[in-house]
Amino acid sequence: MTIKKPKQLIVIGDSSVYGWGDNEGGGWCGRLRRQWMNSEDKPILYPLGIRGDGLENVAKRWRREWQCRGELRRNLPSGILLAVGINDTARVGRIDGRPQLSTDAFKYGLEGLLKTIKKETAVMVIGLTPVNEKSMPFANCLWYSNKACSTYERLIEESCLENDIPFLPTYQEMKNNPSWNNLISNDGIHLNSIGHHWIYKKVVQWKSLNSWIDS
Repeated sequence: MTIKKPKQLIVIGDSSVYGWGDNEGGGWCGRLRRQWMNSEDKPILYPLGIRGDGLENVAKRWRREWQCRGELRRNLPSGILLAVGINDTARVGRIDGRPQLSTDAFKYGLEGLLKTIKKETAVMVIGLTPVNEKSMPFANCLWYSNKACSTYERLIEESCLENDIPFLPTYQEMKNNPSWNNLISNDGIHLNSIGHHWIYKKVVQWKSLNSWIDS
């Protein structure tokens, strides 16, 4: 009898993937991991989030993270979910300072990263979330804005469309929620437990992710 090997999904990104701000469920990835652990036909999930990570840091570490998790007879994970970008939007030092990564550099770097990952394994991408601008500056030196979050998510979506990669938009739908501020922690940028649950529900219902699981 052939035993079906479960798929492995790496979720790589920033503090959203880590689950920062959710002291109830451990973040949307933590919630998803616990649900999948109760189902034999769901993937093994590895949440690999590092606080403060931007595109450049994720690009440096994704391959190492992916290659060292071939736990089942050296079968490498067959999927990567990328959740990154909000830290690249932050302006440094002052409200009109330079962003951590310019829009041109972000688009160029993201397209290169997506093309590289796609050659190795399936890749999917999730969008950004709003920020509470009244709480800026974050850490007394970083200014995040909703204008920037919207712009960078649009760049992410464009890159995914151009490379035929599944993309889950999140920014605008969350922002359209009349009580979206209640989904954000007091620091202005991290999701709270309610916000992480909101993302979790979106991810669980994502057709592209479920199609990948069933393929």
